[in-house]
Amino acid sequence: MAEKSNLLITPYGGELINLVVDGDAREELIKKAGTFPTVRLTPRQMHDLELLAVGGFSPLDRFMGQDDYQSVLDNMTLADGTVWPIPVTLTIDKEDLPDQADWVTLRDVHNQIIAVMRLEEIFRFNWKDEAQKVYGTTDLKHPIVSEMAGWGDLCLSGELKVVNLPAYDDFVELRLTPAETRAKLEEMGNANVVAFQTRNPMHRVHEELTKRASKQIGGSLLIHPVVGMTKPGDVDHYTRVRIYKALVDNYYDNDTLLSLLPLAMRMGGPREAVWHAIIRRNYGANHFIVGRDHAGPGNDSEGKPFYGPYDAQELLKSVEKQVGVKMVPFELVVYLPDEDRYELASEVPEGTKVAQISGTQVRDDYLAKGIALPEWFTRKESAQILLDSYPPRHK
Repeated sequence: MAEKSNLLITPYGGELINLVVDGDAREELIKKAGTFPTVRLTPRQMHDLELLAVGGFSPLDRFMGQDDYQSVLDNMTLADGTVWPIPVTLTIDKEDLPDQADWVTLRDVHNQIIAVMRLEEIFRFNWKDEAQKVYGTTDLKHPIVSEMAGWGDLCLSGELKVVNLPAYDDFVELRLTPAETRAKLEEMGNANVVAFQTRNPMHRVHEELTKRASKQIGGSLLIHPVVGMTKPGDVDHYTRVRIYKALVDNYYDNDTLLSLLPLAMRMGGPREAVWHAIIRRNYGANHFIVGRDHAGPGNDSEGKPFYGPYDAQELLKSVEKQVGVKMVPFELVVYLPDEDRYELASEVPEGTKVAQISGTQVRDDYLAKGIALPEWFTRKESAQILLDSYPPRHK
């Protein structure tokens, strides 16, 4: 039986923030931007700014000021008590701070004007403090921690006016804003929406799991892969999105929506799982699938996992009501070759023959040798896309 809607009025589920200026005001602002000092944005900051601009980070309407920032570190909330787990800051080196400027122009790496920002706050950035409080470690083996160590000395904050969103020439039709995503989901007519986060190719077990999840809630499915910055070494987003498209076009029903998320991940484990849920709330979902070690960065310098396997599920479950998103656990699904079907591992009797392929086997035993993955593991379209993208190293 379908669950009742868990839609709540939250700071994330209501009206979306929109920082994009258009029309005559935009043209006037671009002229003024040419006279302001420049702050150059990194790729990570560009992703953050894009999601601020279109409402993906609602209720945030700027890079965090000091009160919100410190509250996020200490309490996992904004200064007003709204749950928010991950800092979103604009950091610079102190030598790059403009002299006596009221406004600065934010430009991308190609010198394109992206936005203007009123300089309202400047405060010290302590990467070790953030790393320990948010990510639970200062171990440089953690990818975001090692990156943060070079982010700079100061944080800037203030009113933002965005004149140009990042321009993309790939999968444009799938790069839906929160408002566009909500509209498409509303057209489906289902009160409940479950979102699926991924930064990897989807295989048959993911397909089975997502279909089970949408059936469980009696609603729509939002396949919402991250195409911004992910973990170093991940499969490139061009390959992954071709796989997602092939699956959705051929194997999912009309209550499934594929939309791309330009998020710069932090690989922050439990806090990141809550963040991912909040973002999906802004995109129209009210259920969110969380797996073992969600957004985990792997092992630390001593070879131990940075986070426990169920820490992310437990943390999101503890704030479900405040966030307005119900946690749907990603349960292990296995293939039963003798029965040619998939089943939850928890439902399989002991001693039953199961078939599984590890990530290492995918890379070394199949792709590296130019061998197509078996169809019980991945759809034939997906297998071919992976072979095309990863030519064999040896046979």
